[in-house]
Amino acid sequence: MSDPIATDNPAATGDPGERAGLPAPTSPTEAGINSGAPPSHSPPGSPGSPEGRGVVVQRGDRIFAGFATGSGAFIVVLIGAIGLFLLLQAIPSLLGDHANFLTSREFATDDPNNLRFGILELLEVTVEVSVYALVLAMPVGLGIALFLTQYAPARVAKPFAYLVDLLAAVPSIIFGLWGILVLAPVIRPIAVWLNAHFGWIWLFAHGNVGPELGSNLFIAGIVLAAMLLPIITAISREVFERTPTAQIEGALALGATKWEVIQTTVLPFGRAGYVSASMLGLGRALGETIALTVILSASNQAFSGSLFDGGATFASKIALSFAELNNALSAGAYIAAGLVLFVLTFAVNAAARWIVNRGVPQP
Repeated sequence: MSDPIATDNPAATGDPGERAGLPAPTSPTEAGINSGAPPSHSPPGSPGSPEGRGVVVQRGDRIFAGFATGSGAFIVVLIGAIGLFLLLQAIPSLLGDHANFLTSREFATDDPNNLRFGILELLEVTVEVSVYALVLAMPVGLGIALFLTQYAPARVAKPFAYLVDLLAAVPSIIFGLWGILVLAPVIRPIAVWLNAHFGWIWLFAHGNVGPELGSNLFIAGIVLAAMLLPIITAISREVFERTPTAQIEGALALGATKWEVIQTTVLPFGRAGYVSASMLGLGRALGETIALTVILSASNQAFSGSLFDGGATFASKIALSFAELNNALSAGAYIAAGLVLFVLTFAVNAAARWIVNRGVPQP
């Protein structure tokens, strides 16, 4: 006679241990694996929890992180030390200056007991020739970068890009000699024509040198623009090449022309890089020395803002006169001018960072 089935007795389940009256083992499904219930975790801080184990950092990672942090800190300290040196060397001369340093156009440092120097004219010449060169170089550099990345076949783009990059290897003095001896005679008819027909505009007025001579800002700006082309072109080209292929193919699939693809995908994607490249070129132009020293001629007349003026930039003024100084006070006057150029370069970089950040969407 068979025993009745006891439905309420746990030992009546199909597990052998349960039939023997032992507790049933927990199955993986019951433990929360492959089930809707979340798996159990160890309490925070316990040896088995992730917080208790911590993160294992390899020795190589620590060394590299320390090296990277130290390199960044070293650059900051180095720049700060340069600025502090310029400031300390310039203070005695600034205290002994008998002219207004910011508004005076005079720069007489022959007598250390009667220093009279100001940076207004140096600032005007430096900013005008640099901005003029940037205005010439930016559209040309943009056109070259777009041609190399969007239009030219690979067999043409690679050697052409290599030739443009080679311009960066040409010494500054070669650019200066080319500008004054080769470019100036060729460009003189254009300068004379601009002065004759647009001389009523202050930018093309006769100036203190005139359009007949090549030693003016008109020639210097063109030479400086040629020197900026490798910087602007190389960086812009690298940025444009990284435009997402899916965006370009999507625009083409929607029926966009090549120029419309550039307008809607390439230029918006590479705008920040193009602006950064241009600002880097502007910083290069502000500090250019030898080429402008060779081209620009000094004048006894005041700078009027015309492209047919001569004069000196911060860098060319220091290069022309600093070797003749034999006392600390006179040298400090030129160091003070260098300090202004130092601050001006920082201001340009800060403006470039602000412009780039405006084009980056905020999360």
